[in-house]
Amino acid sequence: MKSLVLTWGIHSLSLYLVAMLLPQIHVDSFLQAVLASGVIGFLNVLVKPILVLFTLPVTMITLGVFLFVINALILLLASAITPGFSVDGIGTALAGSILMTIFSIILRGLTHEH
Repeated sequence: MKSLVLTWGIHSLSLYLVAMLLPQIHVDSFLQAVLASGVIGFLNVLVKPILVLFTLPVTMITLGVFLFVINALILLLASAITPGFSVDGIGTALAGSILMTIFSIILRGLTHEH
């Protein structure tokens, strides 16, 4: 349970930092980032495996780089259903998903959460 809460906190902080860096990603407050991070996690469990399955050939051809596009789509979908969180376009969502990945890796390294 402690690991789940820490991981959720890391992803929430990552999302909040991305929103501070990219003006096209809007988060009303850190609490909204926590909510949006939860929605993203929920979508990653339910929707992402289906998207990965359908796009497997493209993902294999691009050596996994297409997964960033899938993450961007998940980010856009989360912004569509989460109040207080918005992403202005697929390009911004792609940049945001890459930055979130980088921030999450750094924060996990700092907290020794693997």
